[in-house]
Amino acid sequence: MDKTHRLRLAKDAMDRDWADPELDLDAVAAHAGYSRYHFIRAFKEAYGETPGHYLTHRRIERAEEMLRGADLTVTEICHLVGFSSLGTFSARFKARTGLTPTEYRIKHVGRGASLIPGCYAMLWAGGFGQGQARQDRNAGEAARRT
Repeated sequence: MDKTHRLRLAKDAMDRDWADPELDLDAVAAHAGYSRYHFIRAFKEAYGETPGHYLTHRRIERAEEMLRGADLTVTEICHLVGFSSLGTFSARFKARTGLTPTEYRIKHVGRGASLIPGCYAMLWAGGFGQGQARQDRNAGEAARRT
């Protein structure tokens, strides 16, 4: 398999799994059959940016779509696009767009279709903290039984 094809496999993995907050460089590099450091150099040479920057750009693009079209809080969008820190998300978003997520929403909402209700957007995105909610519910049920 040639270098370009192997890098494309890794890039496709990032395009497919961009929302996974645990998507890490080692897993992506493994798709290309490289060590993490060789992968960073090869990816940057081929695409002009590091894999980390590429993944951040994909996540910010998805966040822009959600800010324009879904009735979700900035925190919910932050987590849905794969960031685990609201501060990091906001800083990277502003660096990329020149606006904070809230400023972006204010500027762009109303220029297209009406907002999708948050419950539908969350359902489409696979939920938000369902595992924790299930644990909390089970703990509450166990406490009531005792």
